[in-house]
Amino acid sequence: MAYFKRRLFFTSIILVTAASVGFYYWPFSALSKLSKDESVKSASSHKYGKHKHDDNTPVAVSVETSRQSDFPVYLNALGTVTPLRSVMVRPRVSGEIDSIDFVEGQHVKQGDLLAQIDPRLLQIQLQQTQGQLLRDEALLENAKIDYLRYQTLLAQDSIAAQQTATQAAQVKQYQGIVEMDNAQVNNAKLQLSYTKVLAPIAGRVGLRQIDQGNLVQANETSLLVITQLQPISVVFTLAEDQVPSIMQHRQHSTPIDVVAYDRAGKIKLAEGKLVAVDNQIDASTGTVKLKAQFDNVDERLFANQFVNVKIHLNTLENVTQITSSAIQNDVQGAFVYVVTPENIIQIRRIKVGDIQNDYVAVLENLSVDEMVVLEGRETLHDGIKINIVQKDGHVIKPISDNPIEAKEKTANH
Repeated sequence: MAYFKRRLFFTSIILVTAASVGFYYWPFSALSKLSKDESVKSASSHKYGKHKHDDNTPVAVSVETSRQSDFPVYLNALGTVTPLRSVMVRPRVSGEIDSIDFVEGQHVKQGDLLAQIDPRLLQIQLQQTQGQLLRDEALLENAKIDYLRYQTLLAQDSIAAQQTATQAAQVKQYQGIVEMDNAQVNNAKLQLSYTKVLAPIAGRVGLRQIDQGNLVQANETSLLVITQLQPISVVFTLAEDQVPSIMQHRQHSTPIDVVAYDRAGKIKLAEGKLVAVDNQIDASTGTVKLKAQFDNVDERLFANQFVNVKIHLNTLENVTQITSSAIQNDVQGAFVYVVTPENIIQIRRIKVGDIQNDYVAVLENLSVDEMVVLEGRETLHDGIKINIVQKDGHVIKPISDNPIEAKEKTANH
């Protein structure tokens, strides 16, 4: 009996020990197996191209084809529309406004009637000066008759010579008075003519600033503003280092075309010519003022309007062009990623020229119809293979390099 009890006791100890050892080593065994499985999956993923791009995996890129055409060269500037003439119309005489004879926004010609001021007071003043003139003309005529009589009596030695000389002086005195009266009459007529407010220039009328029935003061009250819109000018500035190219064209009497665009620089407003260059450079800004003139037939330019200005200097003929986003720069200068016919990247140094509307003129080392990379440049280097997914804005369906995916696509077809 004691023997079986001892055997049972030792058996229980062995089982407990075995269970304890198994419980202790089981997590390490599972972790080892999991690590092995992850290693297998990682190797499989790397094998079938699901890993980060390497030299054997084509990089997806977007490309464009270089083109060749004439390339206009412009200088860009900011300008303000400035009318050739703008007049604030004020009355020259005081009085009550009898009528307003223009419509706001109306186009008027020089000499058109704009307003009428009550003329009655000035008409009375004209009558007074005319009456004074008639009186003094009569006195002058009488003095002339007396002078002729005195000359006859002097010839007969009937009167003293002094009396004749005095009468001659009186005639001249009355002649001066008559001249003064004529001047007063002319002045009264002129003041009376000012009761009709006429347009001093041709142009477009603005909003009226006073209404009928108001009293106005001479040279003080503003009635309206007339602005000449056709033609009209734009004043803009250029940096001092751009002035020599402008002056070179002007010395050869070559007309320089100027185009005005809206504030955003997208809508063309008018085309004109450069007419003047200022005679000095602003030392505080290093710029010089220029003026261009536009016919403004459709009146798309308004006084004080802000515009973008493009000055056409010359045109490069048959030059290679690409978009500016395709060009990269480093310490050695500009370069592009060129795609060979084998879809291999080639880094190529280029010489760039002017930029217009996001297009760059390439002067050297790039031919027409060559493909350059626009997007997907992050992992590119010389000699890497690429996969074109978009060309000239058109999406191209890529061909997968994964053999499993390719097999599945083939089976589906």
